Amino acid sequence: MKKYFTVFALVVCTLSVFAQVTINDVKLPATLNAEKTNLVLNGGGVRKKAFFKLYVAGLYLEKKSKNAEAIVNENKPVAIRLQITSSMINSENMSEAIQEGFGRSLKGNTKPLQPKIDAFIATFKKEAIKEGDVFDLHYVPSVGIKSYKNNKLQSTIEGLDFKKALLGIWLSATPVDDLLRQGLLGG
Repeated sequence: MKKYFTVFALVVCTLSVFAQVTINDVKLPATLNAEKTNLVLNGGGVRKKAFFKLYVAGLYLEKKSKNAEAIVNENKPVAIRLQITSSMINSENMSEAIQEGFGRSLKGNTKPLQPKIDAFIATFKKEAIKEGDVFDLHYVPSVGIKSYKNNKLQSTIEGLDFKKALLGIWLSATPVDDLLRQGLLGG
């Protein structure tokens, strides 16, 4: 009997590792390979504004954590996946929202990072954004944020300072969406 229980427990644990999470009809994989580092889904949620569900976001880490400050500040691999779920999103309003997010993250002091912010925002203007597009933002220590759109590399923005500001959009004390922050932290 013990043998069967052990096999059953092993199968359940193995299946849970490969489980994906579905949020607002978007399937977030349980793991994400980001620049040769296997990351696990820490949590996810929906970015809402007014009554629009704009995108689903997933936060991927080396190991799960609820400590937003550590996630933002540590020089460790991390990834954010954004899947656009609304036709209301376009390059222009996405760019405005990102600028606003950096403003919140940096408490209004965007000037020191503005050239990097502008280069990052340009990523979202290269081609039209449409519902279903997937943006993967991988932080690679000593490299920076590598931005992908639908698996195609769009840009690389160097610096731990930029990574902190970017993650602060969703994880700072004044995030763009409190419920999304809770979801990303596994709440």
